Amino acid sequence: MTIENVSPLASLGWESSWATAFAVGVDTLGIREAGSVVPARVIAEHRERYVVAGEDGEHSAVLAGRARHTADARGQLPAVGDWVGVSHGFGDGTRVVRFVVARRGAFIRKTAGEATSAQVVAANVDVALIAAALSGELSSRRLERYLALAWESGAMPIVVLTKSDLGHDIPSALAAASLAAPAVPVLAVSAVTGEGIDALAAHLLPGRTAVLLGSSGVGKSTLVNRLLGSAHQRTAEVGDDGRGRHTTTHRELVRLANGALLIDTPGMRELQLWTAHAGLDAAFADIEALAEACRFRDCEHEAEPDCAVLDAVARGALPVDRLESWHRLRRELAYLARKQDERATAEARGRIKSLTRGLRSHLRDKYGGA
Repeated sequence: MTIENVSPLASLGWESSWATAFAVGVDTLGIREAGSVVPARVIAEHRERYVVAGEDGEHSAVLAGRARHTADARGQLPAVGDWVGVSHGFGDGTRVVRFVVARRGAFIRKTAGEATSAQVVAANVDVALIAAALSGELSSRRLERYLALAWESGAMPIVVLTKSDLGHDIPSALAAASLAAPAVPVLAVSAVTGEGIDALAAHLLPGRTAVLLGSSGVGKSTLVNRLLGSAHQRTAEVGDDGRGRHTTTHRELVRLANGALLIDTPGMRELQLWTAHAGLDAAFADIEALAEACRFRDCEHEAEPDCAVLDAVARGALPVDRLESWHRLRRELAYLARKQDERATAEARGRIKSLTRGLRSHLRDKYGGA
């Protein structure tokens, strides 16, 4: 059903609470001219350029120099799903992003490679659709990573098992996914036959934003096209092994006919955690519940006496590989926390050295000397 009589901003998810947060951003800039900065939502990102949508339609946009200067970390730059304040910029209609409205949450991962920095995959999402193909080997450990980051973002995760039309053992896959995602809806869908699409669409509500996440080739673009009812996203044929080829090259927010909003993302070959301590607790809620019965409040579930978690493993009530995954992800978060602290310390030292060099130069100019 098409949503009618809805303002352009409201169709993008705008509501009164966003208006309040936007006003704070305008006040921070010190701009007093009415209408000089207006709200818009980032609906696509292409390297250093963006596409924003607002009351007057869609426009290309660039980040203002002042805003870029203050964005001292990747996580502070605009991302798809962000609400931003924009002003008129150039004669060709390009808008200038002046600030990012304070986020309600974001799906954030560590950037690929050795660099210790964050990448915002999608901002201000309500539902995280985690896609995995039934035609491939279902990785419970990868699902757990996605779930930890999804819970940390503030979104409600839903596991979507795609390509159910290819005839694989669906009951077993549903059981395995449910074990890795306790208390999370798990759906088997086919973008070809339409199986499970209505059940999935029931979670996509007008004015709410979902993000579609998953590895390359799991059929995300085909699923987006099915939900849209049109060939909006380019797709590739499935190979003999049942795996698709990566086709989505950038993140983009699209509007569904019922008024729901969906952010499609490129396939992720690498998914490293960033900050997800609360998300990890939620993703492993079964272990957290068992831990309530441990003798020691700070039990590490390794070799402590009267550990309820280890007892559950011994009884076969908790798979040992799930506990091992919990330990592994906790160690990864602890390592990242140390690296982030080291980076912050190095950056602070760099700023102090820069200030010291400037002061010395100023004193030499003023008083002379080598």
